[in-house]
Amino acid sequence: MDQFDNHYSPKELRTTVSYIRQIIGDYKPGIGIILGTGLSAVAEQIDVHHTINYDEIPHFPVSTVESHSGKLIFGQLQGKSVVAMQGRFHYYEGYSMQQVAWPVRVLKAIGISCLLISNAAGALNPEFQKGSLMLINDHINFLFNNPLIGKNQEEWGPRFPDMNEPYSVELQSVFTKAAQKLNISLQKGVYAAMQGPMLETRVEYAMLRKLGADAVGMSTQPEVAVAKHIGLQCAAVSVLTDECNPETLQPVTLQEIIETAGKAEKILVRLINEVIKNLDMKNP
Repeated sequence: MDQFDNHYSPKELRTTVSYIRQIIGDYKPGIGIILGTGLSAVAEQIDVHHTINYDEIPHFPVSTVESHSGKLIFGQLQGKSVVAMQGRFHYYEGYSMQQVAWPVRVLKAIGISCLLISNAAGALNPEFQKGSLMLINDHINFLFNNPLIGKNQEEWGPRFPDMNEPYSVELQSVFTKAAQKLNISLQKGVYAAMQGPMLETRVEYAMLRKLGADAVGMSTQPEVAVAKHIGLQCAAVSVLTDECNPETLQPVTLQEIIETAGKAEKILVRLINEVIKNLDMKNP
């Protein structure tokens, strides 16, 4: 592959979508959901119509991370047609940025009109506690790469997409109102996307905080960049699984992160259900 290729082509997208259509038929999901580390319980709420393993789909990556099962789940949630990615892809797994964000193009091609993203992240803002939720209102890209580098496919989107509003203000409003209704504490803040897979040092956490980040993780930015490129509204919520205060920093393991995400997931499930129930699919 030439380094300036965008890796995927419209032909490959048609092949991927054609395979999925053979299984789901005319079923058209309106809402896409990406589930991050330790956040699979949302999928358990879906009245499932079809399930497809990632490794069965042409040109689709395969999850390699613990707690990412690797399935597309199609069904009904709160009376809306949805498709959930039970497991996502990360740059640190060795995938190209184009591969990491490829599923977003696929989901748009099979019909979604809005994308809801979740992730596990570390809390940088000292006022945010682990186990709480943060609605992302902007991000800083420290991945030092992005999925739009390379040849642009004009039929997918513009060469220079504007990032003035990477996270839909309208969808953020739906999340805020849902949280208020359910009496759920929902912080708002800036997400810093890092390469990983190692967690950051004390000095790196201090740097990120000084630059204005409220939480740090290893995903989401690539998917959001592609969503903007293809004109897809999106919103994202971080489950804050550990506290990254340089002054009081303690070692943390993946198992501890997954356990914290699992406890907070019950709150996230309630919030996602309420959001989807209140989404107007004519104008999400």
